[in-house]
Amino acid sequence: MTDLPELPHNFEAEQALLGAILVNNQAYHQVADFLHAEHFADPLHGQLYDALAKLLGRGQLVNAITLKAYVEQNQSLREAGGVKYLASMASASVHVLDAAGMAKVITDAAARRRIIQLAEQARTAAYKPEAGDTAAEQLERLERALYDVASDQTEGGFQSSTQVLTKTLRTAEAAHQRTGKLAGISTGFASLDRLLGGLHKSDLIILAGRPSMGKTALATNIGFNAARAFATEDDEQGRKRTVDGAVVGFFTLEMSAEQLMTRIVAEQAGVPSERVRRGELTNTEVDRVMSVGIALQGLPLHIDETPALSIGALRTRARRLQRQHGLDLVIVDYLQLVSSGRMDGRVQEVSEISRGLKTLAKELNVPVVALSQLSRAVESRVDKRPQLSDLRESGTIEQDADVVMFVYREEYYLERGSDADRARLADVAGQAELLIGKQRHGPTGTVDLRFDGAITKFSDPSDDPVQREAA
Repeated sequence: MTDLPELPHNFEAEQALLGAILVNNQAYHQVADFLHAEHFADPLHGQLYDALAKLLGRGQLVNAITLKAYVEQNQSLREAGGVKYLASMASASVHVLDAAGMAKVITDAAARRRIIQLAEQARTAAYKPEAGDTAAEQLERLERALYDVASDQTEGGFQSSTQVLTKTLRTAEAAHQRTGKLAGISTGFASLDRLLGGLHKSDLIILAGRPSMGKTALATNIGFNAARAFATEDDEQGRKRTVDGAVVGFFTLEMSAEQLMTRIVAEQAGVPSERVRRGELTNTEVDRVMSVGIALQGLPLHIDETPALSIGALRTRARRLQRQHGLDLVIVDYLQLVSSGRMDGRVQEVSEISRGLKTLAKELNVPVVALSQLSRAVESRVDKRPQLSDLRESGTIEQDADVVMFVYREEYYLERGSDADRARLADVAGQAELLIGKQRHGPTGTVDLRFDGAITKFSDPSDDPVQREAA
């Protein structure tokens, strides 16, 4: 049997870095944010780095002399040569300016060892799976673990005010150059964009409402508008970056991908979606539907129709989409249909899902729009406009959200009310309100929209042909 190759390592880099820290303790502070004891291939080097970290963390000066007591108590270090071993490290040290470079060599080797370990574990699990451990679960677990390895390669920590200011000014400049002068992604609704400034990176936006208010229709309209406006340009390194619109990832846990696309086609063709499904179209309407279908090909709108998706799987798939095709906007329809795997109560489960979606928004640096159901308390009030307290099953949703919007259509309630209510239908037909109940970075307020239920399309009142003619 062929011997397996040695695992990736670089003992010389480990010795040189440890020596640099012994010679100049400032070298440790250059690498402390991302280099940890487990990254060292030689366990002895890892123990020594951990000891150095603890002593330096207490503000002590560390060198080969001050470490003498520690060396004498550590059998492995004694066997390696004791103080002489430390002295040899110091003599092999790199310049403090090269410490970060040496640390990168060490973490790179550690990442490759971890990849090999994960591959071996996946191979074993695939050959001999535990009861109930499906291939899909194994793939999800492996992908999540590999993403964690990739995440460990990215440095975090503090940024200087100059770095943050540079990013802020670039965002402001991009907003000035972008159509509509928006800092975020346009929703396609001018009145809503004016209030929100678009959909902003790392924000969790909750779009809530009672059943039949049009939550899915509005989310679909927003996703389609963003995908249709998608445009890129090359940055300084020749890489593509989004300058308008968005690559959209749409998780539809309630309806199928085909049903969602039927809504988009019907909306764009101006044909009722139920007639599209039943095939009750005239020749002219068929031509319009086919033309719209051709025009929509290549749209950067990616749809996942997996039911009862877990929050972990959702995050894994979003990361994969961003890695493979890019990702600028995530839409989840709807929050209460996501599962967390927790068994200690629905409130705790929804709280975990809400936190997971907010974490996803920050992790991928994209806006996440999550639809949410409201409690029945709305129905018991005279004024049925939703409030923040109506968010169903968890106050954590309100806490985690950067923006909370409610869809409200009085027309829906009047149709089901008394004769006096139905007499008022003509006054509110086609009208919808989008109530901004919370906006962490801006004002709250109400946005008036038009809604055409036949083709499930929202629009700005100014886009209504009747109103344009009246004006």
